[in-house]
Amino acid sequence: MPRCSPLALGLLGLAACLLAVPALGCGPGRGPVGRRRLGRRHLSPLLYKQFVPNVPEQTLGASGKAEGKVLRGSERFRDLVPNYNPDIIFKDEENTGADRLMTERCKERVNSLAIAVMNMWPGVKLRVTEGWDEDGHHLPDSLHYEGRALDITTSDRDRHKYGMLARLAVEAGFDWVYYESKAHIHVSVKADNSLAIRTGGCFPGHATVTLRSGERRGLADLRQGDWVLGAEPGGRLVPTEVLLFLDRDLGQRASFVAIETASPAQRLLLTPSHLVFTARGAANSSATFLPVFARRVRPGDAVLAHRAGGQGLRPARVLRVWREDGVGVFAPLTSQGTLLVNGVLASCYAVLESHRWAHHAFAPLRLFHGLLSLLPTHGEGGNGTVPAVGMHWYSRLLYRLAGGMLGQEALQV
Repeated sequence: MPRCSPLALGLLGLAACLLAVPALGCGPGRGPVGRRRLGRRHLSPLLYKQFVPNVPEQTLGASGKAEGKVLRGSERFRDLVPNYNPDIIFKDEENTGADRLMTERCKERVNSLAIAVMNMWPGVKLRVTEGWDEDGHHLPDSLHYEGRALDITTSDRDRHKYGMLARLAVEAGFDWVYYESKAHIHVSVKADNSLAIRTGGCFPGHATVTLRSGERRGLADLRQGDWVLGAEPGGRLVPTEVLLFLDRDLGQRASFVAIETASPAQRLLLTPSHLVFTARGAANSSATFLPVFARRVRPGDAVLAHRAGGQGLRPARVLRVWREDGVGVFAPLTSQGTLLVNGVLASCYAVLESHRWAHHAFAPLRLFHGLLSLLPTHGEGGNGTVPAVGMHWYSRLLYRLAGGMLGQEALQV
């Protein structure tokens, strides 16, 4: 058995303690898994004119500042998504479908609330009376103009339920809930490009990675210690070890950006704030590819793809980009910080639109993993470890530090 100095043993012990901390479940402020668990604890209704949190709506502690009206046909209008949830009744007075249009975060929260309403009052559904406003019916800085705010009631319009409805909205993860009127509850969310939304980047469970043997394996079956194909900074394909999962939840539903390419034909799904290497227009070498948020990718751009049986990466033109719901969120971290997912090269990182800085930020985690690998018991037997469910504590720590040190603006698009 190899002999280790006291200093080495001390470092290894520190690394073991840090990496052995259980992965935390994702708390409020994240994407769809930021919802609070309802559990069996007692829920107290909100009082008339009470709002939660107890700060003005357009502050960082609540839904944040308005970013300007979203006009039909504008670039930002493409970020609004329709909600056809059959468990929600949309009043739609204008008969234009405007009340169904909302941001991804708002959609996730209201869908969660619809389930809570049916569980609380069997036979009763959630009712949306006001959603996205394109007709100027609200104050100039209203979040209704951005698809970030809703006015809600229950389908039976029983006003005695509205206080509890507001509490359920808080529990569903809305960033600001206001018992505004005897006739409705007002709820709103942060902008989709805010730090609190983008504290994670993931792939769906059915996505596949390429092992160094060439075999394809689903992310749901991937384990710590597996070796997959990624790329080094120069763009050359290399085997890279899966160190851990920054996030992993098999049953969580999420909204993904779907990117379809031609020659080779590939289809990649990843969360909107995840980084993917992209070039605008035609590109002939990997040097022209830069990491951008997935939601920035447009048809006609190029990504780096790998054809089955091929020797390396090649530019592939993006044919289509759309939004698609999926089940399972998986964010493996590799030693190179990159990996092939469904044959397309992607970063392991999100939130900050700089792969290089994100890779530097996770250097301590890679160092600890390297130290742990020196332990006699951490050899081949460490492979195949089933990762914990939830968001890794180190990811959460970095997001909090980044928000405090760099400020909100540095982490926005």
